[in-house]
Order: sequence, then C-alpha cells, then structure tokens
Amino acid sequence: MNIKNLIGETTEYEKKVALETKKPKSWCKTISAFANGKGGKLIFGVDDNDNIVGLTNMKKDSEDISEIIKTHLNPIPKFDLNLNSIDGKDIIILDVYTGEQTPYYYDGDGQLIAYLRVGNESVPASPIELQELVLRGTNTSYDSLKAHYDFSDMSFSKLKSVYKQNTGNSFEDTDFELFGIVNSKGELTNAGVLIADECPLRHSRVFCTRWNGLTKASGIVDAIDDNEYSGSLIILLKEAYNFVLRNSKKAWMKENDKRVELPDYPERAVMEGIVNALIHRSYTELGSEVHIDMFDDRLEIYSPGGMVGGVSIKDVDILNVPSKRRNPILADIFGRLKYMERRGSGFKKIINAYETQQNYKESLKPVFNSFNNDFILTLFNLNYSANVPQGVLQDVPQDVPQDVPQDVPQDVPQGVPQDVPQDDLDIKILDLIKNNNKISTQEIGNILGVSDKTIKRHIKNIDNLKYIGSGYSGHWEIIN
Repeated sequence: MNIKNLIGETTEYEKKVALETKKPKSWCKTISAFANGKGGKLIFGVDDNDNIVGLTNMKKDSEDISEIIKTHLNPIPKFDLNLNSIDGKDIIILDVYTGEQTPYYYDGDGQLIAYLRVGNESVPASPIELQELVLRGTNTSYDSLKAHYDFSDMSFSKLKSVYKQNTGNSFEDTDFELFGIVNSKGELTNAGVLIADECPLRHSRVFCTRWNGLTKASGIVDAIDDNEYSGSLIILLKEAYNFVLRNSKKAWMKENDKRVELPDYPERAVMEGIVNALIHRSYTELGSEVHIDMFDDRLEIYSPGGMVGGVSIKDVDILNVPSKRRNPILADIFGRLKYMERRGSGFKKIINAYETQQNYKESLKPVFNSFNNDFILTLFNLNYSANVPQGVLQDVPQDVPQDVPQDVPQDVPQGVPQDVPQDDLDIKILDLIKNNNKISTQEIGNILGVSDKTIKRHIKNIDNLKYIGSGYSGHWEIIN
C-alpha cells in the first residue's frame, strides 16, 4: 500500500522502522516540532523507502509511546494513536496536532529544548523563534505588549493627518486606545511605538535599492539609486512606495481613441506588497529590516519572519490563505487607515492587479516564497524586454520631479519619432506635462527624441507653463 494512502493529505510526516525506547529524543523532538508547527504524523513500522516492515509488539509499543510522550514532552501536546494492520504487518500512526500552548519542549537528558520543522528535519528553535512561540502560547502578539517608552514622549501627527485624509474623520484622543496604540491602562504599546512620528526602534527600517541590471553585481555601476528610510510605519510605507514609482516607468499606447497605460508594476500590487511586508514582518528579529530590491526585470520585497504558525506558502492555496496575523494591532490600524482590508486578502489583490493588466501573461505571475524566518515577494516587470508591444510610447519614471539624478537611464524608447516638427513641439511638451506634472526636461527630450537643451528652450517660451517649487518636491503647472 502507498504510504500516502495511510496519511492522507498531510505534508509533514516522519517514518520510523521501530520504536526506540532507549533513545526517545530521536523521535520525541519530532513531536515537539509538529506541536510547535502545523502538526504532523509519525509512522512506526515503515522504513525510509516506504516499505511496511511492521512492529513485533504493536500493543506494547503504543503503551510505551503514550508513556514516553507524557514523560518527555512539556507541556503534553494533543495526539492520537492509530493502530493499523496491513497484509499481516502492524504499524502505528501517531497523529500530533498543532499546539495552542507553545512552546512544546523535549525534556530529557538534562535538556529542555523546543524544536521546529525545517524541511524534513526537526531542529532546535532559535532564540527569536522561541520568543514568538512564547507569545503565541500566551495568546499575545509583539505589537500588543507594553513598550519601553512613554506615551507622553511620542507624537502622532502623521497618523492623525492620514486618518483625516483617508477617512474624512478627525482622530480623537479616545481613538488611541481604540486603535491599540495604548492599552487599557493608558500605557504605550509596541504598535504605538511603530506608528509614532519618530519611531525609536532602529530595526524598523526599509532599505530600497535600484540595482543596475538583473543581479546585485551586473556591471561597473552596481546601484542606480538607493535609500534608507526610518520612522513611523506610515512614513516607511509612503517613502518605499514612492521609491518604487520613482524607479519605474509607465508605457502607454493609443487604442480606440483612448490612452492605455502599461506600468512596469501595477501600483496596487506594489502597495499591497509593501503593506504586507511592514505589517506581517517579525519585529522580534533585531538587526533585520525590510528590503526592496529593484532589478531590470523584477522587484523583490523581503521581510523578516516566515508565515505565521510555521506554514510554508507552497503548502497553501495562495488565493485562499487563512488570515493569521503576526501583528494584529498593526493590521487593524492600517485597515482603519484604508491601506489594507481588515479581513485580509493581500495576496489575492496582488495577483488580481497583475491579471487585469493588458500585457500580463502567466509567466509574469507574482511569486511568493516563505522560509523559516523569511518571506520574499517577487513582482515581475510587465514591460521588460520584448514583452512591451511594438510602437508603444514609453512614459517617464513615475512621480520623478524635474531635477532627476544624472544616473537615471537615458535610453530613448523604441518607436519614438526622432524628428518632431518644430511647431508641434510646444503642444507635445504640454501634453506630456498634463499626463505627469513631475516629468523632467531630460525625460521629455527622451520621449520626443530631441535634446534636453531644446526642451528647455521651448519651455522658456511657453508663457502659461510654470515650475512650482524646486528639485524632487516641485511640479509643473499649466496656467490657463
């Protein structure tokens, strides 16, 4: 009989030829790992090649298993023993369930060790993983814990302004407890620290890099643009999102008398990806930050901490992922700010954002990878290489102001007319500015196939066109 017919759909299982009563750690550590993770099955009487060899005394072995678990597991996890006889050979299937009182330790030989599953092995939990197991076992989350800072020392002007802007409601003093920023005693929580304007937690940062090429070492100039952001999670979200837009391009083309936009990355997918990275990351892992790495063909968003509960992303239906939140208060706050849905559907929104794009194909579907302590989302550039339709006019990097750095790529897009009639140039310049009021003169020149000096000369003679502000914060205004 196939081993899969015995264990059903279970993905976590381990096999033992016989019960080792004198070496209980060899299999008790697996029980610890199953209870601390998503459960699993331990099968006695089956060899490594899935051959059923049977047990010599199934009844005694089952009694010994129960006794050893009660002696060497602390606390005792919930389990079932199933005795089976197949073709005259006896086996025992020990079914271990996901525990609610984590961590579950192996207690023996003067040791007290909690184990976790990594691949098909049971390994000791790291101090960070152990801390998360303790929080889970006490039905507590990191963001709900009392902070080591005083509420009176923090300001929340960004939270208040975004709440007003996104909901139309004013943030009242009573909302601090409602949002979970302070607890019932008025004490600041870790969630409050992370949302505060000047968040003092150094590991709450985002590192953003636009690499030159397809890898982190593709040429003489490794990085085209990079930045490090710190502060309130609201600020981190805004700055990281703007970094991606600034280093992205948006193609467009005419179709049935309308303009069809073809962005490198769907903005909704980018927003959801960054929100998920900030909200669901592990903040107990010091010295690790969220990273956004942009390459020519893809965008990778890394966040510390794998899937909650030790589940691997490959073992779940990505469109129906159970809503388990590592930081439920932060998720609730971002839901109230309209940055995400409180019931949780981020993965589905990311995929839907891609599937609705005109130049989408299955090979460009977003990829989700989770490991024991890491999560990586890969978003593919929809306009990379030959995927952009012929004759498409390339728009400029999104939200990039006039004074663009000199290391921004200066490639003239394919299909752009090189000889623009002089009398039409002013009109074309104004059309581009109407579509993007932060476009630079260099980018206008690239699109229209003329020099930057020519663009500046024409702009100087357009009386109703003004540049308001300076540098990255400025923008064009067309005055009627």
